[in-house]
Amino acid sequence: MYGIIIHHSMNLKPNSIDKAKTIILKQGGIIRAQEAINLGIHPRTLYQLRDSGGLEQLSRGVYQLAGWRPLEYPDFIAVFKRVPNAVLCLISALSFHEMTTQVPHAVSIALEKGAEQPRIDYPPVMVYRFSPSCFHAGIDTYILDGMPVKIYSPEKTLADCFKFRNRIGMDVVLEALKRYQQRKHKDLHALMHYAAVCRVASVMKPYLEATL
Repeated sequence: MYGIIIHHSMNLKPNSIDKAKTIILKQGGIIRAQEAINLGIHPRTLYQLRDSGGLEQLSRGVYQLAGWRPLEYPDFIAVFKRVPNAVLCLISALSFHEMTTQVPHAVSIALEKGAEQPRIDYPPVMVYRFSPSCFHAGIDTYILDGMPVKIYSPEKTLADCFKFRNRIGMDVVLEALKRYQQRKHKDLHALMHYAAVCRVASVMKPYLEATL
């Protein structure tokens, strides 16, 4: 007489690790710890994935599935997962728009005056405070590595550079102006509009007249 052997391993219900991976995949392969918990991933499961090498840490509390597609903009993604209300600005925006030869040593972000100061250990971040009118003007949204990232337009970025010229250096500003003028697509009307919004029109005008 043969007994019946029950294979408990034949239970096809996905385990907590598989469920967690599925949830993270739906978020584009990248997730914040708090976001993961809010979506139903138990903290123990999240840290088990991390400790086993199933997750790679991009920044404190920001993780990417191991073996997931390599990121083209890992620093941007790490920062904007932590500070989604920020806007990429100044040196970082210049670099994105190919308007500088400077290599950004930190991710430059704009926050509206009064917004909470972000606590980010890595990557390095430079925070610039903008007035409400200046902060909300000239924002474009790009999908980078599957995630929406807000970046100031080339014209708004150039106006911002004149506004913060004492912090980033006039040599950087003038190079940006030169590279902007070499672009195929320029919008001088928009440039002067943002210069007025940022209250640097009188500063910018002589440089524009000298180089146009």
